[in-house]
Amino acid sequence: MKIGVTAIADNLEAEIDPRFGRCRYFLIIDPETMEFEVLSNEGLGAMGGAGIAAAQAIAGRGVTVLITGNVGPNAFEALKASGIEMLTGVSGTVKEAIENYKRGELQVSVVPTVGAHFGFGNGPGHGRGRGRGPGQRW
Repeated sequence: MKIGVTAIADNLEAEIDPRFGRCRYFLIIDPETMEFEVLSNEGLGAMGGAGIAAAQAIAGRGVTVLITGNVGPNAFEALKASGIEMLTGVSGTVKEAIENYKRGELQVSVVPTVGAHFGFGNGPGHGRGRGRGPGQRW
Protein backbone atom coordinates (compact mmCIF):
# COMPACT_ATOMS: atom_id res chain seq x y z
CA MET A 1 0.00 0.00 0.00
CA LYS A 2 1.17 3.52 -0.80
CA ILE A 3 -0.27 6.67 0.73
CA GLY A 4 0.14 10.04 -0.98
CA VAL A 5 0.22 13.10 1.28
CA THR A 6 0.35 16.72 0.13
CA ALA A 7 3.12 18.62 1.90
CA ILE A 8 4.69 22.07 2.02
CA ALA A 9 8.20 20.57 2.41
CA ASP A 10 9.95 17.31 1.52
CA ASN A 11 9.98 15.49 4.87
CA LEU A 12 7.70 13.72 7.35
CA GLU A 13 7.70 16.68 9.75
CA ALA A 14 6.32 19.01 7.05
CA GLU A 15 2.86 20.50 7.40
CA ILE A 16 0.19 19.14 5.11
CA ASP A 17 -0.42 21.42 2.14
CA PRO A 18 -4.19 22.16 2.09
CA ARG A 19 -4.20 22.28 -1.72
CA PHE A 20 -4.09 19.06 -3.71
CA GLY A 21 -3.48 20.16 -7.29
CA ARG A 22 -1.24 23.04 -6.34
CA CYS A 23 0.63 21.56 -3.39
CA ARG A 24 4.41 21.88 -3.32
CA TYR A 25 5.21 18.21 -2.78
CA PHE A 26 3.66 14.78 -2.63
CA LEU A 27 5.17 12.37 -0.16
CA ILE A 28 4.50 8.80 -1.25
CA ILE A 29 4.69 6.76 1.96
CA ASP A 30 4.69 3.10 2.90
CA PRO A 31 2.69 3.29 6.17
CA GLU A 32 4.24 0.11 7.56
CA THR A 33 7.90 1.14 7.24
CA MET A 34 7.44 4.95 6.96
CA GLU A 35 9.86 4.91 4.02
CA PHE A 36 8.89 7.58 1.53
CA GLU A 37 9.55 9.06 -1.88
CA VAL A 38 9.34 12.78 -2.57
CA LEU A 39 7.59 13.92 -5.72
CA SER A 40 7.72 17.62 -6.64
CA ASN A 41 4.41 18.82 -8.02
CA GLU A 42 5.08 19.75 -11.63
CA GLY A 43 1.63 21.36 -11.93
CA LEU A 44 2.14 23.84 -9.10
CA GLY A 45 2.23 26.87 -11.39
CA ALA A 46 0.15 25.52 -14.28
CA MET A 47 -2.48 27.80 -15.78
CA GLY A 48 -5.03 24.99 -15.75
CA GLY A 49 -5.46 21.27 -15.24
CA ALA A 50 -3.26 21.12 -12.13
CA GLY A 51 -5.61 18.81 -10.22
CA ILE A 52 -5.95 16.32 -13.05
CA ALA A 53 -2.18 16.31 -13.67
CA ALA A 54 -1.53 15.80 -9.95
CA ALA A 55 -4.02 12.91 -9.84
CA GLN A 56 -2.30 11.25 -12.80
CA ALA A 57 1.14 11.75 -11.21
CA ILE A 58 0.27 10.04 -7.94
CA ALA A 59 -1.79 7.31 -9.62
CA GLY A 60 1.27 6.56 -11.74
CA ARG A 61 3.26 5.99 -8.55
CA GLY A 62 0.82 3.37 -7.28
CA VAL A 63 -0.88 5.52 -4.62
CA THR A 64 -4.13 4.00 -3.33
CA VAL A 65 -4.91 6.54 -0.56
CA LEU A 66 -4.56 10.34 -0.65
CA ILE A 67 -4.36 12.51 2.46
CA THR A 68 -4.78 16.25 1.91
CA GLY A 69 -6.65 19.35 2.97
CA ASN A 70 -8.92 19.86 -0.04
CA VAL A 71 -9.73 18.36 -3.43
CA GLY A 72 -11.52 20.20 -6.23
CA PRO A 73 -14.12 18.69 -8.56
CA ASN A 74 -11.86 17.84 -11.53
CA ALA A 75 -9.17 16.27 -9.35
CA PHE A 76 -11.84 14.44 -7.37
CA GLU A 77 -13.19 12.77 -10.50
CA ALA A 78 -9.70 11.89 -11.76
CA LEU A 79 -8.72 10.40 -8.39
CA LYS A 80 -12.00 8.50 -8.14
CA ALA A 81 -11.52 7.09 -11.66
CA SER A 82 -8.04 5.90 -10.60
CA GLY A 83 -9.49 4.12 -7.56
CA ILE A 84 -7.71 6.39 -5.08
CA GLU A 85 -9.44 6.83 -1.71
CA MET A 86 -9.43 10.49 -0.62
CA LEU A 87 -9.13 11.66 2.97
CA THR A 88 -9.61 15.42 3.21
CA GLY A 89 -9.84 18.11 5.86
CA VAL A 90 -6.52 16.95 7.27
CA SER A 91 -4.00 19.31 8.88
CA GLY A 92 -0.89 18.96 11.01
CA THR A 93 2.29 17.19 9.96
CA VAL A 94 2.59 14.39 7.45
CA LYS A 95 3.78 12.01 10.18
CA GLU A 96 0.77 12.85 12.39
CA ALA A 97 -1.57 12.30 9.45
CA ILE A 98 -0.15 8.84 8.78
CA GLU A 99 -0.49 7.95 12.46
CA ASN A 100 -4.10 9.20 12.45
CA TYR A 101 -4.77 7.15 9.32
CA LYS A 102 -3.42 4.00 10.97
CA ARG A 103 -5.76 4.59 13.93
CA GLY A 104 -8.74 5.02 11.60
CA GLU A 105 -9.30 8.64 12.62
CA LEU A 106 -9.51 10.24 9.15
CA GLN A 107 -12.70 10.69 7.13
CA VAL A 108 -13.13 9.42 3.57
CA SER A 109 -14.40 12.09 1.17
CA VAL A 110 -17.31 11.27 -1.08
CA VAL A 111 -17.59 14.71 -2.71
CA PRO A 112 -15.13 17.48 -3.69
CA THR A 113 -14.33 19.79 -0.79
CA VAL A 114 -13.76 23.02 -2.74
CA GLY A 115 -14.86 24.56 -6.01
CA ALA A 116 -12.89 24.65 -9.23
CA HIS A 117 -9.66 26.69 -9.25
CA PHE A 118 -9.25 26.72 -5.47
CA GLY A 119 -5.77 27.80 -4.45
CA PHE A 120 -4.90 29.61 -7.68
CA GLY A 121 -5.33 33.35 -7.62
CA ASN A 122 -8.65 33.44 -5.81
CA GLY A 123 -7.47 34.18 -2.30
CA PRO A 124 -7.17 37.53 -0.52
CA GLY A 125 -5.75 40.19 -2.80
CA HIS A 126 -6.71 38.36 -5.96
CA GLY A 127 -9.94 40.11 -6.87
CA ARG A 128 -11.51 40.20 -10.24
CA GLY A 129 -11.51 43.99 -10.56
CA ARG A 130 -10.16 46.20 -13.31
CA GLY A 131 -6.71 46.65 -11.82
CA ARG A 132 -7.38 50.02 -10.24
CA GLY A 133 -6.26 50.42 -6.68
CA PRO A 134 -8.32 51.81 -3.81
CA GLY A 135 -9.25 55.45 -3.94
CA GLN A 136 -9.22 55.77 -7.72
CA ARG A 137 -12.35 57.08 -9.30
CA TRP A 138 -14.07 55.56 -12.28
